[in-house]
Amino acid sequence: MKWISNILIIIGAAALLFACWSYFSHSKAQEQSLVEARERLQQNGSSTEASMNAQDFTAASGEAIGLLEVPKLDKELPIVEGTDPDALKKGVGHLADSVFPGQNEQILLAGHRDTVFKRFAELEVGDTFIVQMPYGEHEYEIRHTEIVDADDTTVIRSMGEEVLVVSTCYPFDALSAAPERFVFYAYPTN
Repeated sequence: MKWISNILIIIGAAALLFACWSYFSHSKAQEQSLVEARERLQQNGSSTEASMNAQDFTAASGEAIGLLEVPKLDKELPIVEGTDPDALKKGVGHLADSVFPGQNEQILLAGHRDTVFKRFAELEVGDTFIVQMPYGEHEYEIRHTEIVDADDTTVIRSMGEEVLVVSTCYPFDALSAAPERFVFYAYPTN
């Protein structure tokens, strides 16, 4: 019986080490993306992006493209092009099939509830998101939210107007894989 308890201790220790490594790895990747996004925004005044408008903006997969500010939570998060696991490890992912701020259609951002979107359960209708891009700053107000199944792709659609859609796993406090997604719909404030 002692060997069973030793095996369980080893498995528990391995799981704890993996969790710590994963958290550290995500934190370092997000810090690096935040530095890259800030540098890109600071170079705004001295590059071709300074004269760029939203229609001309392009991004490569995995590239830090801007910042998402969440004033209520006092958070500044890097936005990375793409929503694959590597991009989401680096920060908030921008769905490549959606447009960028200022392009008058759906902008879809996604992130993990236990990393970049930690504390998003505190957000409510009326709170704001600010998206900083190399070509300008865009503010959005949350007007409504919904909870959908994890495999529900109807959230991704043409909306006929500019809407920032921010999606994360739900429930927020789930310790395992989340069966649903929490979706914020935010509209330009000006």
